[in-house]
Amino acid sequence: MRGCDGKGINVLILAGQRAGVVDPLLVDTGAEWKALLPILDIPMTDYVLAALDASGGLAKPYWVSGLDKNLIDKDLNQSPSEGGPASSVVVAAQAGLPYPFMVTTCDHPLLTSDIVEHFLRESKTSGADFTLGLAVKDVIQPAYPDVKRTYLKFKDQHVSGCNLFYIANGKGLEAIKFWRAAQHDRKKPIKLARRLGIGMLLKYITGGLTLEIAFEHASKSLNINAKPIILPFAEAAIDVDKPSDLALVTEILRKRNMGRT
Repeated sequence: MRGCDGKGINVLILAGQRAGVVDPLLVDTGAEWKALLPILDIPMTDYVLAALDASGGLAKPYWVSGLDKNLIDKDLNQSPSEGGPASSVVVAAQAGLPYPFMVTTCDHPLLTSDIVEHFLRESKTSGADFTLGLAVKDVIQPAYPDVKRTYLKFKDQHVSGCNLFYIANGKGLEAIKFWRAAQHDRKKPIKLARRLGIGMLLKYITGGLTLEIAFEHASKSLNINAKPIILPFAEAAIDVDKPSDLALVTEILRKRNMGRT
């Protein structure tokens, strides 16, 4: 699984947090950064790094954004960061992060080499400029019936994001730029509707929009080839955003550790 230059696919880990906001996950942990939140006495980002290290075809060292690389016990490239995840990806690419690259986040401790390799294999096979990892509700709910996820409800399936993005080239970065712009309009429905297209928005609201049509429309609008990658792993959609997530992830990781002994 090599990149276009034969040297492997680069990886950007987003590890920033909002300035001046006290994350309830960090209360009483002694950690100042979410990326370093201890789970079973191991910093959360270490689980992500272990999954990447076990995956084939990745370029090293990885890149990290939003956190001083010296706070992580790993040889990493420092990437510039901005005020949000999409902006941080854009500035990283503009600062020289080589294509193709995958983006993931520090709060994804259930990430595994199987998930990474499946996502990248399908992304490369798709030939797309940009791909987005998704998991369907029919996979997530049976495995973890109590987990609370936000689902995008398309006509054919309900999907949840997995914090995995693949940007094959400069054209693929246009999807991230759109994400960055749309974030600013998330509380302005009229402007957001104008970006998405009134017709597509109405189809989505009325339950008539399929996932495939949505990506075809996005591809046409952005003049790129964008594809969804459906991941058959429930854990791919579980990140650590709130205390209930932390409790669930801790239990899953504890059971994994027991399985290795």
